[in-house]
Amino acid sequence: MIDATFDDRDGFIWFDGELKPWREANVHILTHGLHYASSVFEGARAYGGHIYALSAHSQRLIDSAALMGFPLPYTVDEIDAACKATLAANNLTNAYVRPVAWRGSEQMGVSAQKTKPHLAVACWEWGAYFGEEALRKGLRLTIAPWRRPAPYTAPVRAKAAGLYMICTLSKHAAEQAGYNDALMLDWRGQVAEATGANIFFLKDGELHTPTPDCFLDGITRRSIIALAQRRGLKVVERAIWPEELASFQEAFLTGSAAEVTPLAEIGPWSFQVGATSLGLAKDYTDLVHGRITGVEPVPSTQK
Repeated sequence: MIDATFDDRDGFIWFDGELKPWREANVHILTHGLHYASSVFEGARAYGGHIYALSAHSQRLIDSAALMGFPLPYTVDEIDAACKATLAANNLTNAYVRPVAWRGSEQMGVSAQKTKPHLAVACWEWGAYFGEEALRKGLRLTIAPWRRPAPYTAPVRAKAAGLYMICTLSKHAAEQAGYNDALMLDWRGQVAEATGANIFFLKDGELHTPTPDCFLDGITRRSIIALAQRRGLKVVERAIWPEELASFQEAFLTGSAAEVTPLAEIGPWSFQVGATSLGLAKDYTDLVHGRITGVEPVPSTQK
């Protein structure tokens, strides 16, 4: 498919309760979400017409909006139905699904009590986030120039648009330096995540992953923990410091967009694209395509 800008495509977007032609699904320039980042979103993938963990994504969207102070007038079932309707209207079976909610244009200024919440769902074909060769070769990461904020400085448990500003800046810096992505540390200097994906490390047959106390406890992350436990792997959630990276044999990223992607290096540290990373990547592919059943994302550790 020839790439097109995201405002000029054929198809339909679900917008505040109805399917609208893609080019007509617009908001006003004075929308509060554009000026003050009062917007939350989700990213899910459809495989063979089935949107993986859809209700978990819909619930997180509702929770994120509530944390941002604009409760959505939709239930999980209604958001699920909107996502399925959008997928069907666009005749897609393998696609990325993007629900997004925001405060409207009824009020301008920092205060937003008079604004109304809006919800839209779009979907489009989107292949491997990091490209097809990444699974074989592994990604090259540098250390991000920005850090994940402390939980007392931002609503870090919301998938909020404003929290991704430093992710864009960090990813641009990484790409300009010849890397695929960047590892973000948290405000304490501990390992946190990549710019749009969680991270895991393998050491002596155990998986280690940072405790998600200032970044999202991803749905794919929790699926990988369940798949690892299914394999009999011990998963350790803990604080991880950068100087520990030399002791890990393998590393990989997880996310709805990234799926499971091995790492070859992070700054000066190198990793094998090994059997554990590749095995869990295959398990995840089998899970989202329905070839593994009875495995659900482990409950979130975020409260």
